[in-house]
Amino acid sequence: MAGPSESDLFGAPAPSEHAAKAKPAPRSASGAKAPSASAPSAPDRTPAPRTQPLADRLRPQRLEDVVGQDHLLGARGALSLMLARETLSSLILWGGPGCGKTTIARLLADRADLAFVQISAVFSGVADLKRAFEQASQRQQLDGRGTLLFVDEIHRFNRAQQDGFLPYVERGTVVLVGATTENPSFALNAALLSRCQVMVLHRLDETGLEKLLVRAETQIGHPLPLTEAGRAALRAMADGDGRYLLNMAEQLAALPDPTPLDPGQLSDMLARRAILYDRDREEHYNLISALHKSLRGSDPDAGLYWFARMLEGGEDPRYIARRLTRFAAEDVGEADPQALPLAIAAWETFERLGTPEGELALAQLVVHLATAPKSNAVYVGYKRARALARETGSLIPPAHIRNAPTKLMRELGYGKGYEYDHDADGAFSGQNYFPDGMPRAVLYEPTGRGREAEIGRHLASLRARRDRRG
Repeated sequence: MAGPSESDLFGAPAPSEHAAKAKPAPRSASGAKAPSASAPSAPDRTPAPRTQPLADRLRPQRLEDVVGQDHLLGARGALSLMLARETLSSLILWGGPGCGKTTIARLLADRADLAFVQISAVFSGVADLKRAFEQASQRQQLDGRGTLLFVDEIHRFNRAQQDGFLPYVERGTVVLVGATTENPSFALNAALLSRCQVMVLHRLDETGLEKLLVRAETQIGHPLPLTEAGRAALRAMADGDGRYLLNMAEQLAALPDPTPLDPGQLSDMLARRAILYDRDREEHYNLISALHKSLRGSDPDAGLYWFARMLEGGEDPRYIARRLTRFAAEDVGEADPQALPLAIAAWETFERLGTPEGELALAQLVVHLATAPKSNAVYVGYKRARALARETGSLIPPAHIRNAPTKLMRELGYGKGYEYDHDADGAFSGQNYFPDGMPRAVLYEPTGRGREAEIGRHLASLRARRDRRG
């Protein structure tokens, strides 16, 4: 479904008189001119001044030089194949900081011979978008050249502004390349997503980060003052962010003392990159899912790891305590009836002790839940009961178990024939407690794990006695 027209949001484009007479050159469906095999893949650049940051000086000049994204730019990569077909679709580049989104967008424009226009959703508004679209339309009509509009942090535009891109993308006025660190499924309009291909960029691995360090040393003309262990620690501190790695390398290159630094000395000198974690975004849900599934899989080591990752990312321990308590009820249940009281006790301990002492109680709970026998029989039984209640919600209890506080109720038969179970053999009368005429339903089926094995045997004996009663 198309969004609002450009005049609704940005005002109608107003091409000049000369633009109306110009004959556009042949274009691909995207508005991109087919790349020439003999054309250079990137323009030559003058030598960068020494005041220019190292990360910018080392910005790749060719798509082939981009590190860590071979799944997109390798011989069979998605973007490589797209360029080989001489067409460039609108794209959403989704990846963490420092993985090459801006560089790839710029080099795609060079390779496809498109004018490169960059705006940031952080600093740009409706007027900037309107101007970019008008200039792209005039450029297309005057000289037949298409425009690659790169929108950094595109998820920061609101829904109406995102809809404003649609007519320009559909007409090929611009090839839109949006960059985002947020999950496009949550952050972007479905209408915009349907018109763009989402390309996922990977965080840089050890090999990619090492390639950047080698390039940095070539650029500065000497090795970085690091031991082998210090070099590995530097890569770890970057946490997959190439730009952050190069910024740290630039600081090390400027040190007057060339004595190699070990991991401890490096840690004293440089700050570790802040952990990527948003308490209300996708990473939040990814990590709590990882914690939950690790516990369900009875892996205390992985459980402790994800628990620590959430704490290091700044998560509220109370949120973790709430989710662990839910896990105790849902995934452990009656296989270990002590899990739920322990969860409440750990939660209360944290409330009394606070951070960091109280976190140990939550860590103990993580280990207990991971190592406890597992059963979701109560959870499954509860869902069955809810479904059955929706189907039979108007049926009333049988007369013998209805409350009879008045004479009239007793005269109507309320409570008549009720057998007090404590007076029966084994404290079990075997009476029916479902509505009259409703077939008996088995909702809770205990597993054979932990305490539920004993519960299962007990229920089986009661079921046999009930069947004998008829």
